[in-house]
Amino acid sequence: MLRANRHARLLVVGQAPGTRVHASGIPWNDSSGIRLRHWMGIEREQFYNERRVAIVPMGFCYPGTGASGDLPPRPECSATWHGRLLPLLENVRLTLLIGHYAQAYFLQAERGKTLTDTVRQWQRYFPRFLVLPHPSPRNTLWIKKNPWFEEDVIPVLRRAVAETLEEDA
Repeated sequence: MLRANRHARLLVVGQAPGTRVHASGIPWNDSSGIRLRHWMGIEREQFYNERRVAIVPMGFCYPGTGASGDLPPRPECSATWHGRLLPLLENVRLTLLIGHYAQAYFLQAERGKTLTDTVRQWQRYFPRFLVLPHPSPRNTLWIKKNPWFEEDVIPVLRRAVAETLEEDA
């Protein structure tokens, strides 16, 4: 579930593929991907252009189902591959950290106590990182409870993505 090219300027780091994505072999090929691309303000064709957008999950395979949804990404994936892969993406200018697992890995002790705290403090990490909740339909309630996210963060996300991809044109 990896798509990366050394020329990419935008890096999207999410959790792990769900069942639909695992079956298709195409990352973000589900309703979460539709919402994410909408947030980013880009079309599917641009999103899947590996020379522009690198997609690197925290887990590279479907982790299975737990009591309340998918299990967390398998930790050996990031431990084994991120240290080898990410340095090769030397042209990345902006990294989108989507969800708790990506934020915990990249921000470590710098992240907030909760995902909401981290996303609310997005300016702390920008312009290197933009922190986002997972765009899953399961998070629709979170998005409704936190209208500041769509009002304040999404416009910045769209501008930053457009500027980052424009540099690559």
